[in-house]
Amino acid sequence: MRQKIVAGNWKMNKTPEEAHQLASAVVSFFDQQYTSLPKIIFCPPFPYLADIVSITKHDTRFSVGAQNCSEHQWGAYTGEVSAPMLKALGVKYVIIGHSERRQYFGEDGALLAQKVDAALANNLTPVFCCGEPLIVREDNKHTDLVKTQVEEALFHLPAEGIKKIVIAYEPVWAIGTGKTATSQQAQEMHAVIRKHIAGRYGKEVAESISILYGGSVNAGNAKELFSCADVDGGLVGGASLKPNEFIEIIKAGSN
Repeated sequence: MRQKIVAGNWKMNKTPEEAHQLASAVVSFFDQQYTSLPKIIFCPPFPYLADIVSITKHDTRFSVGAQNCSEHQWGAYTGEVSAPMLKALGVKYVIIGHSERRQYFGEDGALLAQKVDAALANNLTPVFCCGEPLIVREDNKHTDLVKTQVEEALFHLPAEGIKKIVIAYEPVWAIGTGKTATSQQAQEMHAVIRKHIAGRYGKEVAESISILYGGSVNAGNAKELFSCADVDGGLVGGASLKPNEFIEIIKAGSN
């Protein structure tokens, strides 16, 4: 059975104290009476990773992810953070290919493939993001673009490698806009991604990969989105910064 996952991408938000309070509030809410939770991942800014790891390390239901990593292991790359550094901190996941990284920092498929390899080489689970801007969807070319994004960054991997990937489909037009893909649109694109992977690696591999939805997920729409057959949880942006709302989204992802 595919793992259900709810991940919170905090982006460039919160002070150290606020970050500590946010993670602590969510962790403390889910005491041991909640036994059927999805995997919960906090993805704070780099400076807060060690603190959030310390808050979550005694509860295996929680993990910590970074929002990015370098394609390089070490070296003279000022301002970069490498996968070995993240691993040494106790980080388990890393977001790769978020649309904001593609848009603002020019990250393309070839670079993202290198970052995926760097993460896997250090036993980090990549949360690989893909998704189309509004103009592409309006031109009805969204399925082609998303399949290309997946191919460029992931299809060089062997079957055992791609089985270690988590994919997040995030329609760019729904990120931070308040607009959300309908459950039908989300299911359609998740099914496209899974079928595309099956065409390359076989159905068994495709069925083992968790595919998350991202794009203005909130407490009001999470349950409907997560109930779709090919939606295995969510990569949550703004709503993950509000403990009470993030808690409700986590509940929506519970079995």
